[in-house]
Amino acid sequence: MSSIAILPSHSRPRREKIFGPATGVPLDREAKVRIMTRARALLRATEAGKHYGLLTAKTVTVLEALLWGFHNGKSGACMPSHEAIAERAGCARSTVALALKALEAVGLLTWVNRLTRVIEQERDLFGRLARRWRTIRTSNAYAFRDPKTPHPHPKSSKSEFRAGTPNQESLLSLAAASAPPLDPKSDLAKALERLGNTLRAAEAAARKERMP
Repeated sequence: MSSIAILPSHSRPRREKIFGPATGVPLDREAKVRIMTRARALLRATEAGKHYGLLTAKTVTVLEALLWGFHNGKSGACMPSHEAIAERAGCARSTVALALKALEAVGLLTWVNRLTRVIEQERDLFGRLARRWRTIRTSNAYAFRDPKTPHPHPKSSKSEFRAGTPNQESLLSLAAASAPPLDPKSDLAKALERLGNTLRAAEAAARKERMP
């Protein structure tokens, strides 16, 4: 068992969220066998007096389910939900979460949080139905590391909206491309202008009151 897995839940370090495109790593059968061989080697005890290694048998089962049950060898795609992994591996969802952290800790896999954009209908300021884009998080995209040809760890981002990240720039580009220009003569544009004028007047009045 890894050091992460044996810590109580309140003491385990939180993994930074990594947002990015679902780019997997293609693997042939030999590469998958090398990964599984490495995982099974980590089952062996590493210290005298211990009966377990860095990984548990259930963690290796989770890895096996991912590699042979969900990973597409040609495209590298591997995007199952925690529930699907748990059903395939015959364990609880919480066990899958711990197993993934342990597998990442020993350098056998990593993942990114996938994002998608959907259109929703909602009422605008005047009660009319309008469409807007919303960004939501979907399942994770997993990438495996062949011990023979390891891949670098993706750069992490604590938030999908951190300034300057490629993900943020892509979202802004999509928003700009999908948002139609606002008609300055429309009721919504006039309402927004009145709101802006009201806010600016209130800010000016507050500054005037603070002046000696």
